[in-house]
Amino acid sequence: MLADVVMVALAIVVATSAATGDAWTATLVAVAMAVPFRSWPVLAIAGLLAIGGAWRSADAHHGLVPDELGPFTGWVRLVDDPQPYASSTRVIIEADGERFEMWSRGRAQQLRVRTWQGGQWIAVSGMRLSPDEERAGRVAWQHVVGEFELDWASDVDEGGLVDRASNRVRRAIERSAEVLPANDGALFRGLVVGDDRDQPREMIDRFRASGLSHLTAVSGQNVAFVLAATGPLLRRWPRLLFTVGLIAWFVALTRFEPSIVRAGSMAVLSALAYATGRERAPLRILSVAVIGLVLIDPLIVRSIGFWLSVGATAGVSTVDPWLAHRFRRLGFLALPVGITLGAQVGVLIPSVLVFGRLPLVSVPANLLAVPVAGAVMLYGLPAGLLAGWIPALAQLLMLPARFGMRWVDTIAMLGERIEPAPPWPWVGWGVVTTICVVVVAVGAGRGKNRALHGNTSPDR
Repeated sequence: MLADVVMVALAIVVATSAATGDAWTATLVAVAMAVPFRSWPVLAIAGLLAIGGAWRSADAHHGLVPDELGPFTGWVRLVDDPQPYASSTRVIIEADGERFEMWSRGRAQQLRVRTWQGGQWIAVSGMRLSPDEERAGRVAWQHVVGEFELDWASDVDEGGLVDRASNRVRRAIERSAEVLPANDGALFRGLVVGDDRDQPREMIDRFRASGLSHLTAVSGQNVAFVLAATGPLLRRWPRLLFTVGLIAWFVALTRFEPSIVRAGSMAVLSALAYATGRERAPLRILSVAVIGLVLIDPLIVRSIGFWLSVGATAGVSTVDPWLAHRFRRLGFLALPVGITLGAQVGVLIPSVLVFGRLPLVSVPANLLAVPVAGAVMLYGLPAGLLAGWIPALAQLLMLPARFGMRWVDTIAMLGERIEPAPPWPWVGWGVVTTICVVVVAVGAGRGKNRALHGNTSPDR
């Protein structure tokens, strides 16, 4: 328990130093964190991490200043898939090792740009420009240093081995999703490989309003289900090597989204702990993953997706076991209720700060939607690949996924409709909190009574 608290404190120190870029502030935080432990080694490590985080943050922000602007003609690499909008398409490209944001406008140009895929190399000509100050802050977590104004684009190279393999899988998933209705197909791709490009604004809004937005993109659930689906293979191959390789491949397949990078890092650390016979404490593994990721890429602290993922994992790791034990009278519902409430506690701060709300309906919505969404995640990748490679079987193979998508989207629609307007959600959360406190207090009282009666009962 103490080791978990220490690791959480060190993770907070590193995140603070990376977010502020101030070694002195981070060192003060480190001292405040270390004093309760009365340990010089903890203080020394915290101080070193604070300085290291601040140094890495300064270096990362220095890298956001472009080395060269002006005309450019040559090959650029697509960092991610093109993101379509109503009247334009957004692409992040890498030119001479620096990332630029490119907006494609005009019907003919957009039709071509939207056929590109992440990892490909494109021959282009255009102008590298300084970014707008406000826009620069919003895209800094993606390491974008400027804007690229496209004049023309010609040849396309498929990229390296991993990029080609990932794109083949994504194309197969896209082909399989084409047999589903448009919205269901977009949701299916988001659930399985994190491809949310074609999800309409209305779908995004209703999933946010119902507290189900975590389902429209990849998360730790996807990593868990991929490992579960490939479990039989792990008995035939070197387990650790295969597991780490599989996780790395899936992270690449899902375009290195911050939430999936966090999940993949934790999965690798858990696999290493298992292989070496060490304790696999979720909160400790999460803290180590946060420390490592922030030191590698300090700009990740600007990603709301990263903090929602970290918060939900922390809440599930700490609150869920505690609540599930006290809610055991709910029977089989104790665990899912504990997980749902734990996740909501974990995402409370980032959700309120960024979105200004924490949907009350998220508790029943998650209880109803997550099991079905999980089944689609587990079934969707192998079924989607087969359907994409064998079109004659696509309709049959995708039928279960179609029912699953309809169910999940319907829950989101109902959740959006019944979610009360402010301030009633906060009143409702107050009621939920009160009920939880009462249940815990009653359970604790009964536990003390049983212990008292047990201690005073005569020997038989």
